[in-house]
Amino acid sequence: MPDREQICGRGLGQVPQYGRSLLVAVSLFVSACAATEESIQKSQGHYQEGIATLSGDRQKAFVSFQKAVQLNPKNKEAHYGLGHVYALQGKLALAEEEFRTAIQIDDAYSEAHTYLGQVLASQEKWDEAIRSYRAALANPLYATPDLARFHLGRALIQRGDFQEAMESLEDAVAANPASVPPALTHLELGRVYSKLGYSVKAREILSKVKVMDKGGEYAAAATELLARLK
Repeated sequence: MPDREQICGRGLGQVPQYGRSLLVAVSLFVSACAATEESIQKSQGHYQEGIATLSGDRQKAFVSFQKAVQLNPKNKEAHYGLGHVYALQGKLALAEEEFRTAIQIDDAYSEAHTYLGQVLASQEKWDEAIRSYRAALANPLYATPDLARFHLGRALIQRGDFQEAMESLEDAVAANPASVPPALTHLELGRVYSKLGYSVKAREILSKVKVMDKGGEYAAAATELLARLK
């Protein structure tokens, strides 16, 4: 057994075999961590490129999001970006897959839950869409809950749950600032009031729509609904 002085006096090339193996293992671990961190940073860079080019060149943005995911499969924002592009292209199954992947990475990703709900709703999968919107609203830190509440209200209308739809849309209407055009939320709430027989409330809110969207399509729809009210 070598004494302390003999061990401490050895150079790197004199490290015992077991010590050399340990150093190699530690070195490989440190290198892997550094590579992972580098990949994450590059992935985020590609994601930012995708966001910057999304409005002007959708295909270029798509490629950037793909590169981001290849470098870091756990980049939830890049998966969301891919889902968005797929949704715009009408490739709903692929969009759904990307949003579900983003949610698997972060179950509190409310934006992905809401967008997934919209994709499901566009396929008339109302029950699944409703669950997705409610999952989005379960996160108290969700920055734009009125968006999920608006779409939840619409989905509930399709299922015939007018009372719950009214409650959800009333919450959406009260949002300030709003992430959904106020004339649109008011119009949908007016429809629900009309369905429930709340004629006074329906007239009041539909009249607001005509002011908010003077000469627009929402105002025209509100005018039509007002004409049907007794």
